[in-house]
Amino acid sequence: MSLRTDTQTRLGTVRQYPSDLATVSVLAVVAYLVVTGVAEGSALRLLATLPLVLFLPGYALVATLFPARERTAQETTATALDVETYPRGIDLTERLGLAFALSIGIAPVVALVLAVTDWGLATDPIAATLAVLTVGFAQFGAVRRLRVPKAKRFSVTPLAALSRFRRDNTAGTVTSAILAVAIVAAVGALLIGLIAPLSAGGFTQLALYSDDGGGELVAGELEDEVDPGEPVPATIEIENQEGEDVTYTVVVQQQVLENGVVTERAALETRTVSVADGEQALEEFDVVPAAEPDETVRIAVLLYDEEPAGEPTAEDAIADTNFWVTVTEPAAEEDD
Repeated sequence: MSLRTDTQTRLGTVRQYPSDLATVSVLAVVAYLVVTGVAEGSALRLLATLPLVLFLPGYALVATLFPARERTAQETTATALDVETYPRGIDLTERLGLAFALSIGIAPVVALVLAVTDWGLATDPIAATLAVLTVGFAQFGAVRRLRVPKAKRFSVTPLAALSRFRRDNTAGTVTSAILAVAIVAAVGALLIGLIAPLSAGGFTQLALYSDDGGGELVAGELEDEVDPGEPVPATIEIENQEGEDVTYTVVVQQQVLENGVVTERAALETRTVSVADGEQALEEFDVVPAAEPDETVRIAVLLYDEEPAGEPTAEDAIADTNFWVTVTEPAAEEDD
């Protein structure tokens, strides 16, 4: 094959590349750049989030599943061989409805998968995953569509589609459109919550661990009895998923309770801890209760994203945890 022929073949393939899938791919990349690059709370960011979550991934997946156009009544009566070699197609209304429905299914799955990875539920990985899936599905869809004979291949021709919609204004078509709108209206706000609120608010997790004696951290096994002046070793884990670096304030507070109400508070230690976005920090404490012998107190760990105003309480903290400890009576000295 000559260079000229090869070049013409490649140019022909490029010209045949589906314009709708090219548009979807470009929009997915642009939406990702806007979602991750524009300031939080802006209208532009919300406008970019909507198609990335509610439409683009599903449309690209539909293109992969249904590369052919809708069959006409005459084509429906084709031979069995033609039915096997000619992939089933769907009309534009069904295609758009499925795009919304599949996107609604894809977004939660992406969130669930990312939740158990090191990336977590931050804006960047969610937007990146949706964009990559969209572009990937679009390329598979383009390959499948180009393998379908041109006469039977789905293509976007707005005027022709509008004309067919007006001619075929059947109850099924109207029902499909109403169903698509209802799905978007009912679930749209929930799906936006997977990206928009997470990027605007985020979350912080606080956990309390002890050493099992072999260097492993375990939860819920801190010492519950100590001698006067003896420390309780504890390790605090802070996980930052706020979307930005945060300098936290940790307050270790001894509390005396009567009938479930805190009557006395005493700060045992205050420490600042800087944690990068998406990272975890482990802080070791030696908590020495300032309690009287034979007294049981609650040790509260209060976490703040800034210096606490006034006396620290659990109500003002962004996260808190606690454990109970009893200061035992000192052992009586034996007489010689």
